[in-house]
Order: sequence, then structure tokens, then C-alpha cells
Amino acid sequence: MGITEDLADQLAKEAIAASEKLGDEQLIANVAKVIGSTSQTTEEAFLTAVRVRTAEARARTYLSERLAGQDAAVPPSPEDDLPI
Repeated sequence: MGITEDLADQLAKEAIAASEKLGDEQLIANVAKVIGSTSQTTEEAFLTAVRVRTAEARARTYLSERLAGQDAAVPPSPEDDLPI
């Protein structure tokens, strides 16, 4: 990855951890606003890294629950709402 993606990914990891620790769901959005005020490119890389890491964590939780024999429901995908 390039410097923008590397820095944005590291910041995303830290922001996700801080958001969870503080119980502040708006923290990530606020960090994105701070970044975006000076670099839209970095803001986009940060938000992409947050989405990728959040999706990966949700998928791992789902897999763990399934392997443990729990009845983990698959969350609906956005495509499920599309008309046929």
C-alpha cells in the first residue's frame, strides 16, 4: 500500500478501538470530518479501511458463532431489498 493507505489504515484501527473503548459511535465520523477538512483522499482511505475492518470483524464473529453451534442469523444484504 501507499503512504496514504498505510496511515489511514493505522488510524482506522486506532479509531475503531477508541470508539469501542469509549462507547462513542460518532467518534469515527468525527475523525473522518477532521481528516476531510484537509485531505479528502485520506478521508476516503480512512473510511474504506474502517468499513473493511468492520466487515471483517462481523464476518469473523459470524463464523465463530456458527462453528460454536449457535444459531447466528445472517444479516440481510443490501441486494435483498432490490426489486426482482
